[in-house]
Formats: sequence, C-alpha cells, structure tokens
Amino acid sequence: MNKKIKILPDNIANKIAAGEVVQRPESVVKELMENSIDAGSKTIELYIKRAGKSLVQVSDDGEGMSEEDSKLSIERHATSKIESFEDLGRINTYGFRGEALSSIASVSNFEIRTERATDEIGTLLRFDDNEGLQIEKGSFAKGTTIQVKNLFYNTPARRNFLKTNATELKHVIETFKRNALSHPEITFKFFNDDDLLFDYRKGDFDERLMAVFADNILDAVVPVKEITEYLSLTGYVSKPTFLRKSRGDQYLFINKRFVISKSINHAVFRAYEHILEPGDYPFFVLFLETDPSHVDLNVHPQKLEVKFEDEKGVYSFVNAVVKKGLGSHDLVPNLKFDEEKSRLSYENQKTTSNDFSDRPFRTNNRPKPNRENAFDENELDLLFGSITRNINREGTDSAAQSTPFDNYQESSFAANLDEKETTSTYRETSPFMVLLHNKYILTQIKSGLMIIDAHVAHERILYEKALESLNANLPFSQQLLFSQKIKVDPSDIGLIQEIFEYLQKIGFQILFSGKDSVIIEGVPADIKIGNEAEILSEILTEYRQNELKGDLDVVHNVAASYSCKAAIKAGDKLSDNEMSILVDQLFATSMPYVCPHGRPIVIKIPLTEFDKRFGRT
Repeated sequence: MNKKIKILPDNIANKIAAGEVVQRPESVVKELMENSIDAGSKTIELYIKRAGKSLVQVSDDGEGMSEEDSKLSIERHATSKIESFEDLGRINTYGFRGEALSSIASVSNFEIRTERATDEIGTLLRFDDNEGLQIEKGSFAKGTTIQVKNLFYNTPARRNFLKTNATELKHVIETFKRNALSHPEITFKFFNDDDLLFDYRKGDFDERLMAVFADNILDAVVPVKEITEYLSLTGYVSKPTFLRKSRGDQYLFINKRFVISKSINHAVFRAYEHILEPGDYPFFVLFLETDPSHVDLNVHPQKLEVKFEDEKGVYSFVNAVVKKGLGSHDLVPNLKFDEEKSRLSYENQKTTSNDFSDRPFRTNNRPKPNRENAFDENELDLLFGSITRNINREGTDSAAQSTPFDNYQESSFAANLDEKETTSTYRETSPFMVLLHNKYILTQIKSGLMIIDAHVAHERILYEKALESLNANLPFSQQLLFSQKIKVDPSDIGLIQEIFEYLQKIGFQILFSGKDSVIIEGVPADIKIGNEAEILSEILTEYRQNELKGDLDVVHNVAASYSCKAAIKAGDKLSDNEMSILVDQLFATSMPYVCPHGRPIVIKIPLTEFDKRFGRT
C-alpha cells in the first residue's frame, strides 16, 4: 500500500520550525542576547553587518559551555532551563523551549566559541548545510561567542522578504535597547559595521534610562512604584504634557521580559483618563513583577505575548498605580515670559523626538506681532482675562515621593499628598482669593500665583462624583417640589431609555409620559433647581457629541456629559466660601489638573516671574 503521509527529514523540519522563531535578523539578536543574560553575563557585546543579514555576533562573559553541552545546544528541544512539565508553570528564564539555536543554525552558517571559567581549553563548533557539524578545540575568551553568518542563505524565499537595511537595523536597535533597559546591571555594547553605536555602562536604572533615551528624560516622566506580595509595579510614565504620536514608545516588562499586552497598555492609557487626544499615546517604561506561576509565557513562539491568571486584577492594579503616580506629582503648568522683552512669549509648541521638555496643554496658539517695551492694556487683559491663549506653559515636576495606598480602586489619591505644595498649599487659608471676571479664581500659593478656571474645576469635581455614583449604585437625588413635564424629541426619548439606568444612578428621577414627553421628579443634588429641563437636554446633546468621537464608554460618557452641563458657567458669581469649597474639593480629586475633556484647570505664575517684571532680580 502506498503511503501519502511521510515524516519530514530533520533538516526540512528545522527550517519550517525556524520560520516561527527566526523571522528577521532582529529575531536572532533577541534569542542570542537573552541566552547571554540567562548565562549570568556581566558584559554583552553585539556586532552586526549589513543590518544582521551578513553577520550577527553576540559575545558574553557568562558561564560558557562544555563541549558536550555546545553540541546539544543546537539540537531541537534541547534546553538547560526546564526539566519537567511542571517547570512550565514557573519559568524565570528567557529561554525554555530549546528551539532557538536549532532554528537559527538551520538557516545560517552557524558558529559557537565557548569556554568555561574552570576550563583550560574551550570548544569551537561550526554548523551549516554543506559541511554539517564540525568541532575543534582551542583557547578562547571566557564565556560564549556565537556568530550567525549569511542568514537565510539556504532559504532564499525568506531572505527576499527581508526589508531594507535601514528597516532591519531599526528593529535590531529596538530589541537591543529593550534588553539594555531591563538589565541596567549589565554592560551592553553595540557595533554596526565596525562602528560603535551604543555603549551602555552598568549602573542603576535611572542612568540606563538617560543613556537609552536622553539626558533630560527624567524631567518629562513621573515615577510609579507599588510593591505588594502578589504584584509589584515600578518604572516611569510620561507627564500628560509629554505625549507621543506613536505606539512604539511603550515598554512593558514582566519579570524583566519585554512583552506586548493590550490589556496592560489600556490600563495605562485609562489612567490618563481624557488627557489623551485621539492619536496621542503616553511614553512609559514599566516593570511588573509577579510569581512566575501567575503568568503564562508559553503563548507565542517569540514569547512576546502573555496570559495572566487574574487579568482583571492586574488591569486594576496597573491602572490604580499609574493613576496614583500621576496624581502624586505637580503637573500644573507654569506661565513663563520672554526674558528679553516685557511681553508674553510665543514658542513653537511642537516637540521633536529628542526634546523631552514639558509641552504645553493643547490650545490654538497664534504668534503675537512683535511690539516693543512694556505690557499694554490688551496684553494685561490677555494675561488675566483669557489665561489659556497665546502663552507658553510648562508643566513642572515635584521632588516629592509617592506614598503607599491601600485601596486599588479609582478613588482620590490626592488626600495622601499633604506634604506637597500642589495640594497642601492649595488647601491652606490663602491671604486672598479673587474671582476674576466671574471666570477665574486667583489665589496665592508659596511659589507665586495660582489661577483656576472655575467652570472646568467644578466639572472635574462633578465628573468624579458622578463616577462614584455610577460605580457604587447609590444615587442621591433631590426631590422637586413640583414635577417638571417637558416635551422632548422622539429621538431623545430613545436616548433617555438607552441610558436611563445611568441617569438614575447619578440622581435623575424620570417618568415617561407618552411618546414625546418625560416627567422629571428628582435631579442630582448638584443641579440648581429651575434648570432641570435645560440641563437634561444639554446632557443628551453632549452625550451624542461624545458618542460620535467614539473614545468613551457609556459610564464615562454619562459622567462627562453630566459634569460638563451641570457645572457652574463662566459668568456665575461665587462667594468667598464657595470659592474655598470649590478649590478644596478640586484638590481632593484624583486628577485636579485637567477636566474630563482634557482642558487645563490650573495654571501657576511663579513669584520669580513677578520679580522679573518689577526689577527685583
């Protein structure tokens, strides 16, 4: 009987398997560098030629291999990392499948030079399709050097799919930097066509971060740190004023292994709430540590994807810690003036890829025409009447350290920050508090003058109250003395029915009356009696507008729509007591710096700027 099914020869099977592990030169770099890290190396050097197409060489000073181990290392499923099935549940090394070297050797001219610290003589191993396996003895540097030459020389179809040298080099550099970031205690060097591109000396993580990105990267980021028995998260996230236009600037490491996790990325993005505009992404470098048994790394051949035992718990933890980190630092922008001319300065607000200084909040800035000498009345009005236009605002960092938290919920973290000026000083009784043009609250702080937009401040307060009501399902409603029956568009009836449950949770008591009318019997406590019908109509309109943007779920859309329309309006008068309460409540929120739509709430003018204007410096 003729058999149709045949067992493939090992050389063909290896080449097929190599397609999953080795996709481009970057894949070779990743596997070889990770093996060097697993070997306990203190120094790792990477050499490539023609973006890795001609040569990838990784040299380390790790533990090395014996002759027998070096021969076994290029066999399929040969590994020193695991011994039993149970070991897959507690992986704490980079490699464990035993496929990488076998796959690489099957599609290249492969060579290993290795010598252990206790050996007087080392091993040289060569392998390719033409000559097969060759072994020699010799004296070599302690550790291991692996050369991969002519990648895909025997699979030309795969070689044809490689991109330009510039593109392949970019991928190699990215992988090199990821390994360097995760192990600052190791010295890394990178040579490209005999030119030294990167030389990262061993040190602490801050030093490595500055070496990889920029000397002033720490000015643009906020540290996050939370250590628990189950999970630990450390690292840095960017200030809201330093947002990127690329998803490529997010670095997540789980037990020091770089991974891609849409869930964790979303948790970080969500911590920024509505600071992010469409197309904006925060920069972050985060290290999540957990027991290896709580995470599954054996999901994808390249080990870039992971599964968590408690996906929701990890999501909530990351979101809360990042949110706490953002709330623990002074992110209030400062107004700055032109030092050479006595007028408000205008600068190009676009930040280049290498500029890590704080960017201003987004406003439609237009340059002012050049004029000489001091402020005129229009400029003074610009400064104190419309503070969000034509100014160069810079966020400032604070040296205060983050504080522990006990409840990983979306609650206010600002209550733990009494030692910081950005909270404690705001809560102190100020020598004065002025409502300017019934729009802006001016009050003194230790460093100068603080200006608060009353409307968006109230909006932020109401937004977080609404979220609490929606999440806790404990609505508080004030009953109307006389019910209000209002006529609405039939489409509005449909929308009210759609979000009826959420309107009830924030305090609305509504009855349906016919096809085009509703009866309002109660409203949230923060709504002024007499504006019920108008505010409900505005909430529905705002909800539809937010829905079109598509960046909010139902809960956050209802909360944002309600807070926007129920907040005090520009022009509403406030008493001294009302202003004090508003400011105090603002800095009890989790993000007192921006409203739910991303507009700035607070701006500071440093005392030094006033001193300059009055010639005191």
